[in-house]
Amino acid sequence: MRQLVIACAVSLAWVAQSKPVLAQRRLDDAPIQYRQSAADNPIDRLASSVAAGETKLQYEPGYGYLHSILQELDIPVSSQSLVFSKTSLQTGRISPDNPRAFYFNDDVYIGWIRGSSLMEVATADVNLGAAFYSIQMNPRGASIRREHHRCLVCHEKTADSGKVPMHTITSVMARETGQVNLLLAEYKTDHTSPFSERWGGWYVTGDAGEMGHMGNAFLKDETLVPISPHQLDDLHGVIETSQWPTPHSDVVALMVLEHQVEMHNRMTRANYAVRRAAFQKEQGEINDADFQQIVDREADAVTEYAFFSGEAKLTSPIIGSSEFTRDFAKRGPFDSQGRSLREFDLTTRMFRYPCSYLVYSDQFKGMEDVLRERVLAMMNDVLTGSDQRPKFEHLSAEDRTAIRTILQETKAI
Repeated sequence: MRQLVIACAVSLAWVAQSKPVLAQRRLDDAPIQYRQSAADNPIDRLASSVAAGETKLQYEPGYGYLHSILQELDIPVSSQSLVFSKTSLQTGRISPDNPRAFYFNDDVYIGWIRGSSLMEVATADVNLGAAFYSIQMNPRGASIRREHHRCLVCHEKTADSGKVPMHTITSVMARETGQVNLLLAEYKTDHTSPFSERWGGWYVTGDAGEMGHMGNAFLKDETLVPISPHQLDDLHGVIETSQWPTPHSDVVALMVLEHQVEMHNRMTRANYAVRRAAFQKEQGEINDADFQQIVDREADAVTEYAFFSGEAKLTSPIIGSSEFTRDFAKRGPFDSQGRSLREFDLTTRMFRYPCSYLVYSDQFKGMEDVLRERVLAMMNDVLTGSDQRPKFEHLSAEDRTAIRTILQETKAI
């Protein structure tokens, strides 16, 4: 036991003593060179296939290429999440009567607005982190282009190592017009956020029990007032649901979306920091010890989030309103006992086995070798019980054994 305490103290020491990398002010500086670097993601591959005539997207009046693109990218319609706040490139088209719809899988986020010929797309790129695209839709064809400035103006954030492109989930105070009051509370949300801070400016369908949230509510003066009823099985009577692929904005999909966005961001921030540190080491600006401390610090941030450290405890069971829970869980992969990291709990926590399914993602596999290997080593320390730091105490011995077996049998570690 004394050895474990010493090990934890050492691990905390390298976090505290880590020498900061000189922050880079521009994404185009070496070694990132964001705009000049080639993309490696499902959207870029789809664009190449469409341009080469290998993939034919099908146009539908009212939807454009939405259904065809979702099918090509294997994105379930049940992932639909509807946001009515005016927080987009196309704010003039968004309102509570015409919310923007998000659809997502492990790698891609599709933003579609009824009546618009412009589809907004974000993806987790192996090299770039968050990468952004627009799809111009008309009956003659779809034009897919990579975006820079007009998306990065909102999605370029500042981390310890400098500028980083990130995805964002925001909870805001919105009026019945969809207009946001920027003087009131605004939250960036993930799986650690209390329910009371989630989904302002979003529609939410399903049952969250006694846990209050900011969804399905509008500002009256400076007070957020829920619509009646606040718990909705679907959005019939709230919007004209026949004009969307599904009448749902499923609470479970929203919870998964929040977790996934921040997990992508953690990997991007870590990868950028390590790439920049490696570049500085080559330039003689930091030494090997400094570099290793940065790797350790960033790997710890990824590991912590991957194991749902600090997850907000559920005080009521969560019941989704659509097929999303089933659609998501069936994607696996499964171990020999039929267990998967996608298996939901939804009574006291989100997942039965608290380890992010994004360990299977191309972005995770594409992290810098030294970073990925350090993350895997830290994960192994947690799962074998040699890392007993308080931030992992939510993982029981049974949890650790089950997760380790699932990861081993599904070839993740």
